[in-house]
Amino acid sequence: MAAGQVLGLVIGLVDAADWLYGHWYLLALATAGCWGLSEWIVRRLAAKASTQRMALELVPTRHFDPSLEEIFRRGVQLARASTAMPWWAPRRAKSVQIRLRADGSAPLRYRIEGPAGGERLLSITPFGPDVTVKRARPITDRPRAHTVRAEFMLRGKLISPLREVPLKPDPLQPLVDAVADLRAELGDLAEIRLDIQRAPKWALRARRLQLMGAARRSERREAQRAARWLRQDASGLEDSLGWQLQQLLTDKPASGAGRRLVMPPVPRRVEPAEALGKLSEDDHLVRVQLLVMCASNTEGRAQARLAQLQAALDVFGGRSRWAMCGWRLGPWRIGADHWPTRKGFERRWNLGHCQPPRANWLRLEELTGLIKPPTQHCRLPVLAGDLPTFAFGDPGLLLQGIYRAPDGRERLVATYAEETLFEVGVGKAGGGKTERALAQAIGWAHAGGGLVFVDPHRDSWPRALPFLAHDHLMPRIALVDLNGLGSNPRVSSWNPLGMHHGQAAHEVVEAIADAYASVLAWEDATAPRALTILTAALTVLVAINEAACQAGQPEDQATIFHVRALLTDAGFRTAALATVADRLDEETRAWWQSVFPTLPPDAFAVILNPIARLAANPITRAFLGQPVGVYNIRAAMDSRMIVWVCPGGNGPTDRLLTALLARDLLRAARSRRDTPEEKRMPFRPYFDELITLTGAAPETIASMFEDLRKYKCHVHGMTQLLSRLPTPVRLSLVQNASTIATTAGAKSAVAPITAEWGDDPSPHRVATMERFEHYVSMNVHGRRVGPVHLRGPHLDDVFAAQSRPQQAGALERAAQANAQALPLETLTDRAAKQLGRVTAFLTAHAPAGASAVRLSKDNEWN
Repeated sequence: MAAGQVLGLVIGLVDAADWLYGHWYLLALATAGCWGLSEWIVRRLAAKASTQRMALELVPTRHFDPSLEEIFRRGVQLARASTAMPWWAPRRAKSVQIRLRADGSAPLRYRIEGPAGGERLLSITPFGPDVTVKRARPITDRPRAHTVRAEFMLRGKLISPLREVPLKPDPLQPLVDAVADLRAELGDLAEIRLDIQRAPKWALRARRLQLMGAARRSERREAQRAARWLRQDASGLEDSLGWQLQQLLTDKPASGAGRRLVMPPVPRRVEPAEALGKLSEDDHLVRVQLLVMCASNTEGRAQARLAQLQAALDVFGGRSRWAMCGWRLGPWRIGADHWPTRKGFERRWNLGHCQPPRANWLRLEELTGLIKPPTQHCRLPVLAGDLPTFAFGDPGLLLQGIYRAPDGRERLVATYAEETLFEVGVGKAGGGKTERALAQAIGWAHAGGGLVFVDPHRDSWPRALPFLAHDHLMPRIALVDLNGLGSNPRVSSWNPLGMHHGQAAHEVVEAIADAYASVLAWEDATAPRALTILTAALTVLVAINEAACQAGQPEDQATIFHVRALLTDAGFRTAALATVADRLDEETRAWWQSVFPTLPPDAFAVILNPIARLAANPITRAFLGQPVGVYNIRAAMDSRMIVWVCPGGNGPTDRLLTALLARDLLRAARSRRDTPEEKRMPFRPYFDELITLTGAAPETIASMFEDLRKYKCHVHGMTQLLSRLPTPVRLSLVQNASTIATTAGAKSAVAPITAEWGDDPSPHRVATMERFEHYVSMNVHGRRVGPVHLRGPHLDDVFAAQSRPQQAGALERAAQANAQALPLETLTDRAAKQLGRVTAFLTAHAPAGASAVRLSKDNEWN
């Protein structure tokens, strides 16, 4: 009975197998249906899990230099965070994705996308403060006309690791170079996505069994091949003539027992560590998926970009390497861009699913180059988003130089005017620092900005003249030239004591006294009496001028040359004090009444000697000896004037005049506190040859670099040697400079600048630059850019379209007319008669009973 049942069961199974064999398509359909249903369920669950993902963007600082241990710890974090998904999420959704993206907004954006549950783990990096982690917004790309896709898998000896790429230079450098010539205006886009997934245990065991089985089969095949060769060698030996002769000469019978015994080799024992390679250990083993997409609106650029990225990934290749998935048929490649894999590629790309090829097993150590942002050892290209392109006539931009992109394209780059607060240019004579400043000033002038260019050597004025000779600029340009060129030069005028512009009296007194003290190295501890006498004298003369202006007689104002008359002529002094007694405070009147009479005559020499030197020079005498001076730097600031000031040189007399001009500029800028900030017009003083200027007024120039930003007055200074500047100027300049530029020069001369950049570039590299080349560091959007290697702008090239040499003469005449420059003889004669006019004014306005003013000829400046 039992045997019959067994037999019936066997017959039934045979019949069932026969039926299935005859109806195999039903089994196939059922299997396909079950697989399709399970795949649909898995995809739905994976798509739902993908909605619970977050994105972080990592922004490294320019000093980011991680160690191998820090990078490895970051890899461990990424692997751990990949599992922070709900229990029902399919494995393909459990991954962390690294996105390396170049779209023109940055050289290479570094983003991490992963499970929302791993956000806290991923937000705290082992890189410390050198990397800023911020929540990233979703990226939506507009469609491009041409798009190419590729998936990469490991080829070669798969159990061998990728090449160990050193951290210096940055392993990401080839990828950055591959996208360095990306042009956003053409719609170029390149993105690499690296998905990291913890290795499933069952898949790892299956892979190991497969590798061990393959290794054993390989050993068996090798043993069998060796045995065949041994048998062939033995047979060949027995069939040889030598072996047959040996058998005839011996007494041994030629029987089978005498034949050579061949022992076949035994298959070698397979060592797991050798057969499994990097898969032999479970620790820090991950599966990876590498997807690449390039797009552009220009045909051919996307394909070329993909080829560049493929070449960049070859850097990681060793015994195993990254290779593009697909098949090649002659000139055609069938891959992720074609059916049947394209749809799956796009699903994984859009949803962040990780379904890597079976061979893509890696250890975290092999990914050190890709699981960190670019470091300080990575040369990043300067994009338009990092450094804007200069546009002629744009008041928001300041020209900086010519940048050459990695693909050879050149563009004029600029900084934003509102962020360029102070600037310093260093370099040897003839290196191009003044040419660069002139190009910047000319561009600023054409954009409607106001400036003053102070050049002791005057060379900059004829160089800039043809490029400023435009009809719309001529009304705004004034030339103050104190070089006295020609037989009868024309000179403008300035009264530092003049009150006809509405200045505050105490500010005028303070500015002149400080200029004196700066040039003569006076301090309260070393020259208290001289400072007191000068301040008292200036106070009286300013009060006289204030009275003259209020009386409607500004042409009767005193000048700085009348300090001598006030100190040495009793009659003039008595009339002056009587006229302005009600304008002086009680302490000042008491000083003139009680202290001044006790001073010895030789106490005035230290004050009068510099004034005598100014009077001895006919140019400075004419310039400073006019009662109603035209030069008014405060008005120039407010009306966006373009003023060129050319002092006569750098001697003792010229230094005092330069100090007076510099201090007046500081006073005028500070006086803008009476104007609301939003109504202050930006103004840019350019100081050529800072060594000369700071020799006259070091504390004044230092104060400019410290204070004038508040009043929208932004100083630009050029010097050959930073080390020759006075310490206060050098410290203030370097501390507050928004832009630092250097041309070639001696290593000792450029070393202070490169030290500010951490010696990158090195002094040797800077010293060996070609002429008109610069390294420049700038501030853009609140962060430092550079130092960037730029070629200095040459006026004949950059502003060739603006050159008007035929109108240079007209501009020269207009600039002198705007400065109301008059012939030297006319001004000299007027200055000589000014003391008489002041005396007449004092006589006419002296209180009743005041003694008459008697002046000897010795007190007149003949």
